[in-house]
Amino acid sequence: MKIAVIGLGLIGGSVAKACKNAGNEVYGLDRELSVVLKAKLVSAIDAEIKAEELSRVELIIIALYKGDTIEFIKQNSKHFAPNAIVLDCTGTKRSVCSEIDGFAEKNGFYFIGAHPMAGREFSGFEYSRDNLFDNASIILTPSKNIPIEILARIKKLCQNMGFAEVVITTPDNHDKMIAFTSQLAHVVSNAYIKSPTAAKRGGFSAGSYKDLTRVARLNVDMWSELFLDNRDNLITEIEILEKNLSDIKRTLIDNDEVTLKKLLEFGVQCKEIADKTDDKS
Repeated sequence: MKIAVIGLGLIGGSVAKACKNAGNEVYGLDRELSVVLKAKLVSAIDAEIKAEELSRVELIIIALYKGDTIEFIKQNSKHFAPNAIVLDCTGTKRSVCSEIDGFAEKNGFYFIGAHPMAGREFSGFEYSRDNLFDNASIILTPSKNIPIEILARIKKLCQNMGFAEVVITTPDNHDKMIAFTSQLAHVVSNAYIKSPTAAKRGGFSAGSYKDLTRVARLNVDMWSELFLDNRDNLITEIEILEKNLSDIKRTLIDNDEVTLKKLLEFGVQCKEIADKTDDKS
């Protein structure tokens, strides 16, 4: 398959490398020429491609911020091949799909919302990896007019890229779930590390600290956009967390060991239920 990857940062660079490893012909476009040259030098792409040359490829994968993704598609759809397939990689889906689904149908190309569930705490092409998606899942939110054979081709490509699971859902459900599984974790990590005690932790931190603080190092511009774009769902999850923290805090204030143990045991049970759900998926 001939593929163009737009935006060669951490995700776009990893997409290009994974697609290339899977035997595809891959072209790249980035606002920084130095990034394109580096991608070509390490064989992440076969060559650079200009926006006006996109008719040469069957599949366009866009790894830009949400606003930039929408703008790129609307400005350059005239260059897409008839019946081209376009995927985005943004971390929220409602706003992108609501803008592009109908636009794609009117302009003769197929759009599938996509979200690779993998990443690192660093950004930029230099941190991209050809195995970033190994054993990860990717979420697809196709519109109703996507032919089943197109969806099957994309699913096969994802599997060849290393994804262990391809989840198909709606943009609404995607954003609701991602508020809990991804966005809330970044919020908690960022809030946790702000304790003044963190600067004095030398010799006192182990696995728990490292696990909880890893994603505190985040791309501020990207995550701010994602949080605000999905603020209704994220606020709901933050309120649930605040309630659970408040319940535990109250048992400490009251020196209530019995209730504290019950709350902690309930958390253990919830973890076991969640793990069983993972095993079945």
